[in-house]
Amino acid sequence: MAVAKNLQGVRARLAQAVTKSPWQQPQCTLVAVSKTKPNEELLAAYEQDQRHFGENYIQELIQKAATLPTDIKWHYIGHVQSNKAKALVRDVPNLFVVETVDSIKIANALNRASGEFRQTPLNVMVQVNTSGEDQKSGVTTVDESVELAQHIVTSCEHLQLTGLMTIGRYGDTTSECFDRLVACRKQVAAVLGRDEKTLELSMGMSGDFELAIACGSTSVRVGSTIFGERDYSNRA
Repeated sequence: MAVAKNLQGVRARLAQAVTKSPWQQPQCTLVAVSKTKPNEELLAAYEQDQRHFGENYIQELIQKAATLPTDIKWHYIGHVQSNKAKALVRDVPNLFVVETVDSIKIANALNRASGEFRQTPLNVMVQVNTSGEDQKSGVTTVDESVELAQHIVTSCEHLQLTGLMTIGRYGDTTSECFDRLVACRKQVAAVLGRDEKTLELSMGMSGDFELAIACGSTSVRVGSTIFGERDYSNRA
């Protein structure tokens, strides 16, 4: 099946990029972004031992989580609305991480839901808008990143801050956005008193994941290169 072959190719490219990376990161997690894709395509990847999957839409994720294997590690990578946080946490028991926390309001909503419905803290990442594009979510300054990270660590006992996430500028062949996230992590780690390496960097997608790994990424989100172009025709 095409998915299995595509996944094999991405894994080979990822492994080579990690080997070449000057950051010497021990590994880089491959998150297969499966939004709008049918369950059978996810299962094709699952059968190749893929366990980390990324989804952008809460309702779609809830539906998939209810029917697909429970050992899948779901990454929520879409915008979080505070009024949907409860459903996301309640209805996806194997939710591995929410990568798109970009405000204290969202952090608080997820913290409340995690305290109510989970036995263990929910992993979260601070989303940083490194490209400055208005259509993208995320905090926009280092100071905002630090403030939000501090709030999660000190005021959200049911959340676990695991790192920072960004979406690079589409078509950009430079490392500017990724370098900004690396610099942001350095400041956040310093303020929190943590080793930088304990904070993950989720950056890089189908078109730029090898560049992102060269810049220090520890998690890449690859969709179309694995599953093909997305079909949005059935979405409202």
